[in-house]
Amino acid sequence: MKLKVCGMRNTANIEALISLKPDFVGFIFYDKSPRYVGEELDPEVVRRIPSSTKKVGVFVNSNPDHITKIAKQYDLQYVQLHGNEMPDFCRVLRQKGLSVIKSFAVDNDFNFAMLNNYKPFCDLFLFDTKGELRGGNGMAFDWNILRNYDGEKPFFVSGGVSNENIDQLLVLAADVPIYGIDVNSRYETAPGMKDIEEVEKLIDKIRIKEEEELEV
Repeated sequence: MKLKVCGMRNTANIEALISLKPDFVGFIFYDKSPRYVGEELDPEVVRRIPSSTKKVGVFVNSNPDHITKIAKQYDLQYVQLHGNEMPDFCRVLRQKGLSVIKSFAVDNDFNFAMLNNYKPFCDLFLFDTKGELRGGNGMAFDWNILRNYDGEKPFFVSGGVSNENIDQLLVLAADVPIYGIDVNSRYETAPGMKDIEEVEKLIDKIRIKEEEELEV
């Protein structure tokens, strides 16, 4: 299972996280987010991140030219669309050479059939908890509803994932093809500052589970 740690912006915190070798690291370019990178994020720090960790820029209802400019400035491999972007918007970004993660706010009434129009133009989906904020609500949705998704397009699970409930998600992953998990607010000491020890514990839990599966 892949791990994506989102909401980074502090240089020392980024470097400490990268030493743990997460699969993806996310930076939020949405100015209404408490984790907005603002002027704090140094593009050179991001550009130095090893290629083994994919860099993701998070945008909300932005425009393709702005997204493309930021992606080039920070050498991003993926853009994550966390707003109301339509399939054609995703298509435009794909044509510009960007890999696209489209986020969807999920609750018990979510209609997975609406994803079919997005599948041709996205590389990955991300299912986050529907809440008051665009993300970072710190709450988990009922992960069992993921059984209703056909799994045709790989996806991340986000929203309220923590060291207290990760075991439940790892058990579900035996039946549901979860590509990865996305963590953010539940691993913070303050907005934009991750608790590296807690992230390390999470990584250990994932690896132990993977080793157990290999032994079966």
